[in-house]
Amino acid sequence: MLSKALLRLGGGAARHPWRVVAAWLIAAALALLAAIAVGGRTADSMTAPGLDSGRAAELIERAGTGQEGMSTQVVVTPLDDGATFFDHGSARTALMRLQTEVARLPHVLGTSDPAGALDAGGDTAVRGGLVSADGRIAVVRVQYPDQSRLSADDLDALVALGDRLRAELPLRIEMGGNLFYAFSGADGGASELIGLLAAAAILFLAFGSLVAAALPIGMAVFGLTVGVATMTVLAGVTDVPTFAPVLGSMVGLGVGIDYALFVLARHREYLARGLDPHEAAGRAVATAGRPVILAGGTVVVSILGLAVANVPFMTVGGLAVSIVVLIMVVASVTLLPAFLGAAGPRLARAGRIGRIGRALRTGKPTRPARRRDPAAGAAHAAGWRRWIAHVSRHPVPYAVGAAGLLLTATLPVLGLRVGLPDDGSLPHSRTERRAYDLVAEGFGPGTNGPLVIAADPTGDPGVLDRLVGAVAADPGIASVAPTHIDRATGIATLVVFPTTSPQDKATADTIARLRTDVLPAAIGHGPARAHIGGAAASLSDVGQRTSQRLPALVATVLAMSFLLLMLVFRSILVPLKAVLLNLLSIGAAYGVMVAVFQWGWGGALIGLEATVPIVSFIPMFLFAILFGLSMDYEVFLLSRVREEYLRTGDNGTAIVEGVSRTARIITSAALIMVAVFLSFAVAEDPSTKMFGLGLATAIFIDATVVRMVLVPATMTLLGRTNWWLPKWLDRILPHGPVGTDDPYDYDPDDSDVRVTQGHPGS
Repeated sequence: MLSKALLRLGGGAARHPWRVVAAWLIAAALALLAAIAVGGRTADSMTAPGLDSGRAAELIERAGTGQEGMSTQVVVTPLDDGATFFDHGSARTALMRLQTEVARLPHVLGTSDPAGALDAGGDTAVRGGLVSADGRIAVVRVQYPDQSRLSADDLDALVALGDRLRAELPLRIEMGGNLFYAFSGADGGASELIGLLAAAAILFLAFGSLVAAALPIGMAVFGLTVGVATMTVLAGVTDVPTFAPVLGSMVGLGVGIDYALFVLARHREYLARGLDPHEAAGRAVATAGRPVILAGGTVVVSILGLAVANVPFMTVGGLAVSIVVLIMVVASVTLLPAFLGAAGPRLARAGRIGRIGRALRTGKPTRPARRRDPAAGAAHAAGWRRWIAHVSRHPVPYAVGAAGLLLTATLPVLGLRVGLPDDGSLPHSRTERRAYDLVAEGFGPGTNGPLVIAADPTGDPGVLDRLVGAVAADPGIASVAPTHIDRATGIATLVVFPTTSPQDKATADTIARLRTDVLPAAIGHGPARAHIGGAAASLSDVGQRTSQRLPALVATVLAMSFLLLMLVFRSILVPLKAVLLNLLSIGAAYGVMVAVFQWGWGGALIGLEATVPIVSFIPMFLFAILFGLSMDYEVFLLSRVREEYLRTGDNGTAIVEGVSRTARIITSAALIMVAVFLSFAVAEDPSTKMFGLGLATAIFIDATVVRMVLVPATMTLLGRTNWWLPKWLDRILPHGPVGTDDPYDYDPDDSDVRVTQGHPGS
């Protein structure tokens, strides 16, 4: 039986804590050494098989134009408001010096020449997007090789050069481009610290003990260290997206501390009953550890479901986050009981600092600690018991009201628009934002997100002229840069500047129009072909792919989760209700994201300076993660409800007792997750904000409206049919490790696990 195995595992770890801690230290050291030796850097490959932008990238790579590598741009304007670049020799000289010094930086393949473009004629300069029409803003485009040959040192060298030249030249110098996006550093460092501090404060208030608060934090930090190092090793094998470490840290901290909290709470219950600390730790792992494994497995299954999208960077990103979750599960049933065993009986009492924490929670004066009454835990649940009993007496109005509230919050999803938040959504304190604004001012917003058309004119030498003319005539295109033709392959690349910004819906419409109407008309039925690439086109393609595959992901995750919960709880209606209620909380979270990021409601509270579309791949990622996390609380809560039902056979008593006994822990766990996720919502990057706010909103709704209102109300309405399972299905479903034939609770006077076969009313 799984419970017996966990009992032995947890008890053994508690009796030999330093061996287990030493093993984890060795594992962490090996993971870090492997990360240093064979690890790689995160890299964004926003492509997927069969996309038009992917075909464009293949042609560009064949042509060897350098467009397939990393790029950045240095945007300059004179400090003297009364001068222009080319009316005065000093400004022109300064521009030429800047370009020369940038071209000398390591790994730079080449730079554009604004001064040379002006010499070729004013119209050419304007069309090329190098010098503004009034001559006051110039852009030096810098081309690097692909990301695998670069590092953060290249960005540091560029930034250092800019700092030096600002002091030496009469120019305002700003910089942006995908080199900054790739190497400006993860957004999560400060957020992780804020999240840990908030979690520590909540744990202290929940347990009234510094030791009890420190153990889940310590376990989560251990697990996160191993997880992120493992993710780095994975990056040495394949392209791990840059958002994966931040998302992995966010989810890893949340679930790690949550899982530790559930095990720790059970451990303290057993200590209060008078059990030896080692035995209490073993029984805590056997009882709470099993739902931890089931919940963690659900999270992993949901996230791995991202593979159905057939978008490689999402599949790898999901795998990386799943590794962190798995490590947190293993740490919860091995490292945490070792910590519990090392702490000994100190966790059974709060002490003076704990009494201060209790006073903060209750508002009552502190008193010297006394021997804890085993019934004290039940007293803490009295308030929740009254609330759940009240909801159970009025299930219809509460079910209808809560469901109506969540459906109303979901309505903004009807206006969901996916896209690519560009540098214009960053704070003004960032040089990328200032460079973006200068380019938009001098050349138009579309210059910040050029499209790259790759054409193979094989068999039709006149196709390029037709192509340039047709594209330039499109109303969504502001200008077309001079065509570059590779002599060896004959492949041509056209850099095209839309009239609208990269995140504007009109840009996606322009890309679609060029592909469906303009390019086919210019190419005709000959052997020539042309494809549209560039960052804006790639993100637009990925957005369409994820939108098309989202229903398949939803169906896959729902089916797997339903099957898992049916095996766990031996019921048809309980898993069906669970998946439906989880969909409600996720839909409400999506609605809040649309209201904040697209409509701007409350955006200033999280530092959002402009409205932005929802990043194309985030809805699918959030669904997978949120569905798994929502199932965490479902498993923990329903495990206790079923425990009571198996014990009493009374559905009403099981609901009131089961929900009230888990309410305090679930609320504390949810507060920790919300605090961790909200700490990421104030990061600078809009994508990180979306992940943080979306996760925090869904967890808050799930732990309050869903778990404390909808679950007891709907389970009351369903009555004994909650646990209905056809006899023929009960016979063919596997029993044992995945079922709940043995309750999660243990009698401290028993020497072994108590097993109850079947369930009342089966």
